[in-house]
Amino acid sequence: MSASVNHLEERTQDSSELVEDIVQSAITLAMMLRHREVAAWLRTEFDGYQDLASTPPYRRDLPGHIVARSPQYGWIPAPLEEDQKAEFGHMDLTDGIKALEKVCLNCKKGDGNRVPLEKEAMVALQKQINLSAELAINLSRDVYCRVLRTVRAAIYLYAQALMAEGIEGEHNHYSKEERAKVAHLDNPETFWRKAMDEVDNLPIPDVRSVGFLEKVFGRAG
Repeated sequence: MSASVNHLEERTQDSSELVEDIVQSAITLAMMLRHREVAAWLRTEFDGYQDLASTPPYRRDLPGHIVARSPQYGWIPAPLEEDQKAEFGHMDLTDGIKALEKVCLNCKKGDGNRVPLEKEAMVALQKQINLSAELAINLSRDVYCRVLRTVRAAIYLYAQALMAEGIEGEHNHYSKEERAKVAHLDNPETFWRKAMDEVDNLPIPDVRSVGFLEKVFGRAG
């Protein structure tokens, strides 16, 4: 097993690289450096968050639009007041990276993903707006992509911090001295919080869309 911090940092800036794959490589690197906190965060990003309380803020209260299913017109904007939009028009994304990335890859720019409202919330909102139609929340592709870009940016910042401490090149293992030199970097919150603030100013690409043939034959389909 080997890992290259330099290569990882380069991959975070390459739009052809899936975040799913980058995360797995970053887990390997973190484990080799005995960065248990970073590895645990990356594993949870990969698998998804089971506990809402531990879900980071870049995945919480993400803005969406409530839509209603019309027998005639399909899904249309629901007739909501501003306070109802504020109460119901947001959701948390707790799925693993692979599921989020699949949404982005298979969505065109400007499109979104429709998620059914939780039953309790739907019943409460149906009563408020006096509507029996099925309700859902539509999250734009940009919302999903920003979560992915934030994770990618956090890994980029982590790799840069390691390189600044002299951890570079291809390694099969790291010495006790090398691990001690970067022990203070085992703090994932430092990197994802900085990524949240700076993602738009970092060289982090947007998630690409896949074409029809790639959907049929490629791994993203």
